[in-house]
This record gives sequence, C-alpha cells and structure tokens, in this order.
Amino acid sequence: MKSKESKRKGLSMEIKLPENITAQLNRSILALKGPKGDVKRDFSDKNVAIGYKEGTITLKASRFNKVNKKLAKSYAAHIKNMIKGSLEGHKYTLKICSGHFPMNVSVSNGQLIVKNFLGEKVPRILKLKEGAAVKVEGDIIAVESPSKEIAGHVSADIEQLTRRTGYDGRIFQDGIWILTKDDKEIG
Repeated sequence: MKSKESKRKGLSMEIKLPENITAQLNRSILALKGPKGDVKRDFSDKNVAIGYKEGTITLKASRFNKVNKKLAKSYAAHIKNMIKGSLEGHKYTLKICSGHFPMNVSVSNGQLIVKNFLGEKVPRILKLKEGAAVKVEGDIIAVESPSKEIAGHVSADIEQLTRRTGYDGRIFQDGIWILTKDDKEIG
C-alpha cells in the first residue's frame, strides 16, 4: 500500500519522439506529423496534464491514484499508436466471402459499394470516413490510415455493412470479414 507521502507526490510519464516526427501541442490537442501522415487527438482531462518540450511528451497527474495511473497509461498507449501511425501507418485487411451469390465490391467517390449481396437488387453503400485509404484487390480489401481509430472504425463499418441478422452463421457465411489488424491475425 502506498504511503500518504507518495500519493501526494503525483505521477509523471515521459515519451520520447523519434527524430523524423514533429509534434505540436495546442492546449490539450496533440498533433503529430510523420512520413505516413498527420494524426491529431484531444487529451483534455482535469486530472492528467499533457506537455511537449524538445522531442519529449510528458504526462503529469497531480495525485497518484488508480484512476490517474490508468488514465495516464491509456494516454501513453494512444500516443504510441499515434507515433506508429505517423511512422508506418495502420493497415487492416478484410476478405470478401461469397458462397451463394457472386458479390461485386468497388470503391468510388468516397463510397464502398457492395452489389448482389445474397442476391439483393439494391446495392449496399457505405460512406467512407476521411483519412482512410480503401483499396479492393480481388477478394481482399485493404484499409490504411495513420490513425488507428479511423482504420478500425472503417474496417468495422465495412464488416457491419454485410451483416445479416436472422441467418444461421454456419450456413450463410457470405459477407466481408476482418482478417488482420496491423499484421496480427484475428481468430
């Protein structure tokens, strides 16, 4: 158990930025710029303060307790994801599965269009979020973005676009399914 003195001491974390990333902090909005793109995130919180000086991002909490520790570590994980995204980018891979009817998937004008899903006459259309690059190559869809949140949201939206309730998933396996997240296989 922590003593009263260490609780009063507070919490401080530092994250060093690589040389080819530039950062800008405007109040609580952190913007990172790297070779793969720009990423912004708002870190406004009354318990944890964020600071930037000479290639180092600092997270400080006035009190050391469980809530502040968890929040600071979550912020540190978000910042590391932002660094990885601006350096390498985040890539999700999805697979188009059509066993009953041949599905036609295309991207045009910022929309993903799925035609002939389970024999439907009306195409299913998804408006893609800005900041994500979506490519269809055969039966594989690649979603790339410097922001992990945007890449994940777009991939989940594509997967939900072909969702059918009331059908047995063991028989009707048609749809678009996430295969990999940042080169890590799912399931």
